[in-house]
Amino acid sequence: MSEADLVDIKFRLYDGSDIGPFRYSATSTVDMLKQRIVSDWPKGKTVVPKAVNEVKLISSGKILENDKTVGQCKVPFGEVAGGIIIMHVVVQPSLAKTKTEKKIDDSPRKTVCSCSIL
Repeated sequence: MSEADLVDIKFRLYDGSDIGPFRYSATSTVDMLKQRIVSDWPKGKTVVPKAVNEVKLISSGKILENDKTVGQCKVPFGEVAGGIIIMHVVVQPSLAKTKTEKKIDDSPRKTVCSCSIL
């Protein structure tokens, strides 16, 4: 594999911190990137993905599909030598889990609210 087939990617989290950069082959899939993100998620964060399907990757304003390769997602930036691609990470807990966590209390003194952080 030549150096030209490798891409440096950094993953930007919701709080502005980063995971990476890591070097990937242009044939690596988005699903592989998400697996790496979940396994390398920093300790002590308030939002933590529990599974790969809770992670969305955004690059150049587009949500990336799991079956696409890094090479297919790469936007040409001209001749930027040593450039690192930054992909934004959004954690979106599955809806089934969110619905089961909601509890309704009929007492007039309490209001229970649930919200998700994107």
